Amino acid sequence: MVKPIPRIGSRRNGRISSRKNGRRIPKGVIHVQASFNNTIVTVTDVGGRVVSWSSAGACGFKGTRRGTPFAAQTAAGNAIRTVVDQGMLRAEVMIKGPGLGRDAALRAIRRSGILLSFVRDVTPMPHNGCRPPKKRRV
Repeated sequence: MVKPIPRIGSRRNGRISSRKNGRRIPKGVIHVQASFNNTIVTVTDVGGRVVSWSSAGACGFKGTRRGTPFAAQTAAGNAIRTVVDQGMLRAEVMIKGPGLGRDAALRAIRRSGILLSFVRDVTPMPHNGCRPPKKRRV
C-alpha cells in the first residue's frame, strides 16, 4: 500500500508554522502603484515573486480617503514592516502612476530603514497614443 504524503501545515506531523517566515530576503524590489483612487504597494524578491503587499483599501480606508497621501503612507508602512522582519536590507523602488500617494509612499519607505539602491519612475507614457475619434458633423 502507498503511504499518503503528509501536508506541510498539518497538525499530525508536528509542523504547524508556515514556510513563508523561514525565507530570508536580503534584497528586493518595492513596486508602488499610485492611482487617483488607491495606492498599492507590492514587495517582491529580485526574481519577481511577491513577498508582501498592501493597499490603502486593505488598510481600512474607504471611498475617497483611499487616494490620500496618508493612506499611501500607511499602506507602504504595512507592506514593508513584514519584509523588514524577514531581513530585507536593500531595495529598489519602482513608482508607477500619477496619484497623490507617490511621494508619501516613498517617504514611508525611506523612513523604514531599508537602503534604497535606486528609485525609478515606470509610469507608462504613450508615444503618440490612440487615434482620436472623428470630428463631429454638424
